[in-house]
Amino acid sequence: MTLYFLTLNTFMSIFFMSMKHPLSLGFILLIQTILISLSSGILYLNFWFSYLLFLIMISGMLIMFIYMTSIASNEKFKMPKYMLMIFYIMTMMMLMIMILQDMMMPNSMNEILTMISQEITNTINKTPTLTKMFNFPKNKLIIVIMLYLLMTLITVVKITEKKMGPLRQK
Repeated sequence: MTLYFLTLNTFMSIFFMSMKHPLSLGFILLIQTILISLSSGILYLNFWFSYLLFLIMISGMLIMFIYMTSIASNEKFKMPKYMLMIFYIMTMMMLMIMILQDMMMPNSMNEILTMISQEITNTINKTPTLTKMFNFPKNKLIIVIMLYLLMTLITVVKITEKKMGPLRQK
């Protein structure tokens, strides 16, 4: 499953290079963030790090979305038809590979792969995880960082004028 996420992330990186509109770039960045969060959560066997990564990326993307809607609000968005076809074909191929994967492999190969994945899981369970970052001595630092971000958010909201309208100048 992680291999599927990484392959899909590679295809999204290729799509990212060919896009020109900020809205499509943000959408591909959102998909890549979700895929990286899922694969890191599966890899580390806990989703704290992936949850934080997702929240940070989404908050940054919301700021970028506000900025782009205030500057380029009247620009039309058109998705190229060839990119849509490539995306559909890629998705169908990935689904077919996932469905037919068990039929293509002999049983002995499948058993070998499950043994290898169990050994990898056992070694991952023995390694320390990222939850130590949220345990007792360091949790106070995280609370201070959260309060700092909240105060910064409130300060930025109070500084901006509500009567001025959009962010761009006339």
